[in-house]
Amino acid sequence: MPVPPLPDTRAAALQALRETPHWDLIVIGGGATGLGTALDAAARGFKVALLESHDFAQGTSSRATKLVHGGVRYLAQGNIGLVREALHERATLLANAPHLAQPLQFVMPGYRLWELPFYGAGLKAYDLLAGRRGLGPTEFLSRTAALAALPNLKRNGLHGAVRYFDGQFDDARLAVALARSAQRAGAVVLNHVAVTGLVQTAGKVVGVQACDAQGGAVFTLASRCVVNATGVWVDRVRAFSASPGQAAPAPMLAPSQGTHLVVGREFLPGGQALMVPRTRDGRVLFGVPWMGKVILGTTDTPIPAVQREPRPLHEDIEFILGEAGRYLERAPQRSDVLSAWVGLRPLVRPDADSGSGSSQKISREHVVRSGRDGLVSVTGGKWTTYRAMAEDVLARCMDEGLLERRAGGVTAHLALVGAAPGRRLSEPPGEHLYGSEADVLRSLPGAANWLWRDGAGGLSEAMVRFAVRFEMARTVHDVLARRSRLLFLDAAAAQALAQPVAELVAQELDGPVRADQVASFNALAQSYRTLP
Repeated sequence: MPVPPLPDTRAAALQALRETPHWDLIVIGGGATGLGTALDAAARGFKVALLESHDFAQGTSSRATKLVHGGVRYLAQGNIGLVREALHERATLLANAPHLAQPLQFVMPGYRLWELPFYGAGLKAYDLLAGRRGLGPTEFLSRTAALAALPNLKRNGLHGAVRYFDGQFDDARLAVALARSAQRAGAVVLNHVAVTGLVQTAGKVVGVQACDAQGGAVFTLASRCVVNATGVWVDRVRAFSASPGQAAPAPMLAPSQGTHLVVGREFLPGGQALMVPRTRDGRVLFGVPWMGKVILGTTDTPIPAVQREPRPLHEDIEFILGEAGRYLERAPQRSDVLSAWVGLRPLVRPDADSGSGSSQKISREHVVRSGRDGLVSVTGGKWTTYRAMAEDVLARCMDEGLLERRAGGVTAHLALVGAAPGRRLSEPPGEHLYGSEADVLRSLPGAANWLWRDGAGGLSEAMVRFAVRFEMARTVHDVLARRSRLLFLDAAAAQALAQPVAELVAQELDGPVRADQVASFNALAQSYRTLP
């Protein structure tokens, strides 16, 4: 039976862009920081528009290692302030989105006698910094207890382990929850609308030019305050303000990329994560149970330029598999990889030294800069501190006189759309990810028609419909990569669903099946399956 389409809420949002003569704030970029800024500003009562050129979190913000953390390695570097802020924000995020962010136990094995007391002392300090916002006490595990926690752990030479708590989350779904929460607060939030230029008067940015990639409509939007929150593309937007023949502003970023490999749960059964504090080249390696699979990663490789769909390097894949093999009794092989994907990091270039070198030495903290043209740019940081970053952005906008001063702290206890206690995120995806909206999901056509199953969860027809009706999904890629995380979990399974998902999306949008979307998604999924 045909499903009648809903009223086109996107058309209403586009109409609002046409009819609003002036915005208090325009945010460019629909990743973690941009969405957090839009939500915070709208919650303070500002008139806000957010424009994302592709889909929410399609870039860096959907490719994290899925950890909500205070930064154990930053503690080792002596960056106490960064750790303290992140631990505070970790607790806030877990409270505001319990269906999408939850505590997780990490096991750090010790194969040399000095490792357990050394790292254990550091993790005890981590607990002290967390204080009452801690998620659970650090404890020392015997060899037997360590093997019970991680049954596939290498036995030879194992002395024991240290177990501590941090958090994990579903990054892309959290981004969508932020977008919808901003809408609920009164913001106009649109994906697939690209900012193509900045409008300037007397050398000051007073608006943006934009184009709807879905329908082709062109907009000129006015606002005294424009925030550039485009992550690894922040320098491209900053260059919009350069006059013809004028040099672009000095770059803020020295980007790097981190590779992640997804393998079956059999390599890390039990629901607890593996943390290797120091690999052979001094990096940190994680094995994280997530959505019924295991994420192994990550690397930290400087790159000369950013791409929309970055691909892993052969040497990074070999590094991850090799290091995993040093700690897992049954070591994953290249043939075991279900999906390989890359996250880009917007690392802030040091003011005094913009040269090369290890990206591990470049700042992980965020930076907010306002140019002479009045454009406010923010980059750096990490998902855990997105809310604090948003507060810093708005504080800068008010300090510069671009926004009137209004009290902050409005998002500290603001529950996001769908907030409700949920099952563990280490379990396969399912209705629990919808939190308080699970009943709405079950009321849609196809709730019992599973397109893909994984244990007690999977992807249903109703989930595709929900993605289009309520979560602003417009393409096959939007559904299978971010509303569902199937592309990141099992690229072959995602590839097999491109056509049926395209048909459901077409039904919901009351339009034709997009063969071009199917073809482009299949090519992308094949690249996630094919290791260099």
